[in-house]
Amino acid sequence: MKKPINQQDRRDFLKATAMLAGGAMLSSIPLAGAYASGSDTIKIALIGCGDRGTGAAFQALSTKFNIKLVAMADAFQDRLDSSYQSLSSKFGAKIDVPKERQFVGFDAYLKAIPLADVVLLTTPPGFRPIHFEEAVKQNKQIFMEKPVAVDAPGIRKVLAAAEEAKKKKLNVVVGLQRRYQTNYRESMKRINDGAIGDIMSGQVYWNSGGVWVRPRTANQTEMEYQMRNWYYFNWLCGDHIVEQHVHNIDIANWIKNAHPVSVQGTGSRAWRTGKDYGEIYDNHSIELTYADGAVINSQCRHFEGISNRVDESFQGTKGKIYLSGSNQAIMKDYKGKELYNHNTKGNANPYQTEHDELFDAVSKGEYKFSNVDYAATSTFSAIIGRYATYSGQTIKWDEALAANNSLLPERFAWDANPRLMPDANGLYPIAMPGQAKVL
Repeated sequence: MKKPINQQDRRDFLKATAMLAGGAMLSSIPLAGAYASGSDTIKIALIGCGDRGTGAAFQALSTKFNIKLVAMADAFQDRLDSSYQSLSSKFGAKIDVPKERQFVGFDAYLKAIPLADVVLLTTPPGFRPIHFEEAVKQNKQIFMEKPVAVDAPGIRKVLAAAEEAKKKKLNVVVGLQRRYQTNYRESMKRINDGAIGDIMSGQVYWNSGGVWVRPRTANQTEMEYQMRNWYYFNWLCGDHIVEQHVHNIDIANWIKNAHPVSVQGTGSRAWRTGKDYGEIYDNHSIELTYADGAVINSQCRHFEGISNRVDESFQGTKGKIYLSGSNQAIMKDYKGKELYNHNTKGNANPYQTEHDELFDAVSKGEYKFSNVDYAATSTFSAIIGRYATYSGQTIKWDEALAANNSLLPERFAWDANPRLMPDANGLYPIAMPGQAKVL
C-alpha cells in the first residue's frame, strides 16, 4: 500500500532526488496531446505578472520554438498591464492576449490555465501549491518558479500533485536555475565520479543588502498591503531563507544527494526592524545535519552596507570545491593540486536554458522533466531552517513534514484578513526563539 503523503520519509526523498537530480530524462515516449490546439504553435499562459513572471515569459518566448502567449493572470490589474506592455513591445505578434484573455483577481489562474499548453507559475510562492495542483489537474506542461511552498501542508500538496504529474507524463521544470547552469552540471559529474570523495562538510551563503519595500498607501486593505509587500510575510514568501536562500540550500542537497534529517540554528531582526519589513527575520544561520553525519552550514542575511557573498563551498574526503552563480567552479585536492577549473566565459544563461530544454521536450512530445521532488526537498529544507531559527529548537525532518501548520488565510478576498495582523502602531508580531510555536 502506498504511504499517505504526510508520511513521506527520508528514503522516498532520497530515491526521488537521486533519480531526478539535474532534470534528467525520464522517458522518450511521446506525450499524448502535447498541444491542446492541435497545431504546431505552443500556447503559453502566464500566471503571475510581476518582474520574475515577465522574465520567465521573456525567456519562454525567446526560445527557437513557435510559441504564443495567449493568456495572462494576476491579482493586480496594474501588474498585468505593465507586463503586457513590456512583452508586447518586445515580441509583437507572439503576444496574443486580448482583454478577454487578461484575468485579474485571486481566481484569475482558473480562467487562464485551461487556455494554454504550457503554464508559467510565477506568483508569490504561497500560491504555488494551489496553482500547481490546478495546472496538473488541467493536464498542462509546467514551468514554475522556486520555492514551491511556504509551509508543510503546502509541501504535501505539491508532492501529491507531482505524483499525478508523473502519471500523466507532464513535464515540470522548476526555476532552481543552478541545476541548469554549466559550471554546476560539470562539477556534479566530477563529484559523482568521486573526484573529491564523500562530502563531509560545506558552507552555503546568500548574504546581501535585501530587496524592495512598497510603502502602505491610502485606502489599502490589509490583504492588499501584504500582497503588494509579499516578500515580508511568510504566508506569501516563507522568509528570505526560503524565497532566496533555497538556491544555495538546493546545491547542498544536490551535492549530498540527500536532504537533512535535522536542522538547528539562530536568526533575528537586527537591521530591518521597522514596520515596513513585516514579520520576517533579516538574518539566519543554520546547520543542516545529514543522515551520514555530515554538517553543512548555511548563512543568509539582508543587511545594507555589508560585504555580499552568494556562493557554496564543500569539503570531501579527498578534496574540496568552490562554486558560484557567476559560473565559477574550482576543485582541488588537499595538496593544492587543481582538479578542475571551469571556464567562466561563454556559458549559457541558465534561466534561458531552463526554457530551452523544457520547450524542446514539449515540441517533440517527449516526457523528460520532473523537477518537483528535488525542488520540494530543498524548499522544505529551507522551511525547516525557518522553523529552527524562529523556535530556537532542533527540528527533525519527519516531524516537521507531518505538521498541520498552514499559514494561508481562511479565504482569499480583498476584504479578508490574513492570519497575521498589525497592532495599533502598525507593527507585526515577530517570532521569539524559545516562545514561538512553529509545528
